[in-house]
Amino acid sequence: MTSLAFMDLLTPDVVLHERYKILELIGQGGMGAVYKAEDLRLAGRLCAIKEILPVGALYDQELAAYREQFFQEASILARLDHPNLPKVSDYFSERGREYLVMDYVEGRDLRTIINEARRKGEFLPEDQVLDWIGQLCDTLIYLHSRTPPVLHRDIKPSNIKLTPSGRIKLVDFGLVKLLTPDDSRTVTVVQGRGTIQYTPLEQYGGDTGHTDARSDLYALGATCYHLVTLQPPVDARQRFLHPGSLPYPRTINPHLSPAVERAILAAMAMHPDDRPPSVEDFKDMLFATHDVVAPGRVYMTHEPSWIDAFWTHKALFLTAVTLLLLAFAISLTPR
Repeated sequence: MTSLAFMDLLTPDVVLHERYKILELIGQGGMGAVYKAEDLRLAGRLCAIKEILPVGALYDQELAAYREQFFQEASILARLDHPNLPKVSDYFSERGREYLVMDYVEGRDLRTIINEARRKGEFLPEDQVLDWIGQLCDTLIYLHSRTPPVLHRDIKPSNIKLTPSGRIKLVDFGLVKLLTPDDSRTVTVVQGRGTIQYTPLEQYGGDTGHTDARSDLYALGATCYHLVTLQPPVDARQRFLHPGSLPYPRTINPHLSPAVERAILAAMAMHPDDRPPSVEDFKDMLFATHDVVAPGRVYMTHEPSWIDAFWTHKALFLTAVTLLLLAFAISLTPR
């Protein structure tokens, strides 16, 4: 049996695969690390190298299967080609570990931008946030339309970079999952549960829970919530234990439009069936001027009229009228 516990980090000037010279560590977690590196074969090219570790100890036969699946599914990532995704250009095993080589993306991540806005005490402009979220929607629509569909499963502000040109890049493939028709095969080498504030309840079971495109949609909605409120959302487990614990975005940011709030809350519905069926539907909710019709429901993108409000809350309205009439009748009763 082979144990591949995370023990040591690569140091600057180490050369991997006789090609990639490590420059610095740029990220670290329980599943590995990400390094900035120089491509020695292409002068001037910088890349990001993700070092991936399997979870726990593996028998030799399991390790061989693990590595075979890594190469099969890394090759699928390498075929992805979208302007909002860094290109995966290489993958290999070395020192008992697996590596993905991607374009290095210049810029600041959205978590840094959120923290700067909080320090200034200024909300991010809604149109700017919508531009970023719109780009992320296009990215996820692309991923979910692959064969097999690719789920990201770790969408969060720190995994999203804003480049100097204004383009958004979803930079981390660390927890991707490939869906087969029966949803039975997952990416062993990059399994994980995501980051708690952005993870839907169905993903808490790791690869034993059923996840689909609506799981990415929850994380996208949670990321949008953080961007418009400058506060991370209450995590799904706490929301399950304490219903109503998630503050509505407009109670924090009163400048936010009702349509954007409705779209965020729809995406962050606790049960997948209560979310928009796809990222396309969520994008329609954000940007369309008409109501979005989805199987079994209509998502309103406008402020409801008083007639709509009456029919929505008819029972509450009739109860209030009854109590008022009763109070009036009591006031007329002789003493």
